[in-house]
Amino acid sequence: MRNIDIRWHTSLVEIKKQHWDTLMLDGLIPFYGIEWLKAVENSESISRERGWQPIHLSIWRDENLVGFAPLYLKVHSYGEFIFDQVFERLAEDLDLNYFPKIIGMSPFSPIEGYRFFYGHNEDILGLTKLMLKNIDDFACKNKILSCNFLYIEKEWGEVVEELGYASWLNQKSILNLSGIKNFSDYLSKFNSNQRRNIKRERQALIKERLSVDIKTGCQVDKEILIQMHRFYEKHCSKWGLWGSKYLSERFFMLLASPQFRDQLVLFSAHRENSSQPIAMSFCITNGQMLWGRYWGSDENIDCLHFELCYYAPISWAIENGIQGFDPGAGGAAHKSRRGFHSVAIKSLHRWYDLRMDALIRQWLPRANTLTLQEIGEKNKELPFKSIFLCLIFLTPVIS
Repeated sequence: MRNIDIRWHTSLVEIKKQHWDTLMLDGLIPFYGIEWLKAVENSESISRERGWQPIHLSIWRDENLVGFAPLYLKVHSYGEFIFDQVFERLAEDLDLNYFPKIIGMSPFSPIEGYRFFYGHNEDILGLTKLMLKNIDDFACKNKILSCNFLYIEKEWGEVVEELGYASWLNQKSILNLSGIKNFSDYLSKFNSNQRRNIKRERQALIKERLSVDIKTGCQVDKEILIQMHRFYEKHCSKWGLWGSKYLSERFFMLLASPQFRDQLVLFSAHRENSSQPIAMSFCITNGQMLWGRYWGSDENIDCLHFELCYYAPISWAIENGIQGFDPGAGGAAHKSRRGFHSVAIKSLHRWYDLRMDALIRQWLPRANTLTLQEIGEKNKELPFKSIFLCLIFLTPVIS
């Protein structure tokens, strides 16, 4: 490639808007849009001091931006939601420094969609090879042990895997809403015992005289998002050092801008005749998928979490023609009881120490096979009627 210039950036603001406009950014889910990634940086939710140092890679031709890779240098594994302690322990056994490591993902967002960005009518394979080579050179020059692409976009990942990256399977939960017309239709898929449980859980809020309010689009303002941040912060504080409180209040405030509001769905629980919420949950949508992100509550009320994080979002998603609901990380048992089935998620890795690379690549095929077996066993236990349980196995394992 001729007239190519390689640049590294410690902030997305170093690239001007007219340059972003030259890249193919259509169709990105919210968490991988440039404005979302900028908001995470500009709100200081990530920084070098917080262990997320932006080290974005850009490719230029004649001052035109033709390729871009969102990347971060990490000195810990928090906020990734893929637990790589097995790799960290191996590095320790080999007397290697596991950190820092290079990560490609949307910070704090365990949601598939990561890829490099390319200019229109560019040689995508050629640019991918060039960017990967420069990442390799950067890692070797700075004695970095690994590069890790998490929550990858499937088609892009296939290209990178062909170029030598090792694949590692983990799992997450997804609810398929395709063909479901209303909440009663959703309930009809469960066996009688679980249908009764879900109805009982929803009735618990009625007995508490609680109602759920839903806000979207222009109804979402800074005041509401500041309230949401307070609930998020309070919930995280319950877990002490393990609370996963990553996002600042300023990040939530930035989401009140017009470019984000149409992607936000907020659910709040209220007592009779009160506009003050006692609990809130926060979801993101692109019109096809709904992603559950954060929640918090001022009161410990039975089944309130299930209503705000599962049932109310499921009902809203069905009413708005959403095809799938990803409820977020954690709580797999709670999710399976409500019809979420397990799917495999793929991450891609390269280790620059030959010993570590060889040992992990030898281990991965067996580990991936066991993950697929575990997914199959979990899905067999879903509380569906037999006919619907069989349909689970017709869906792709890799989401």
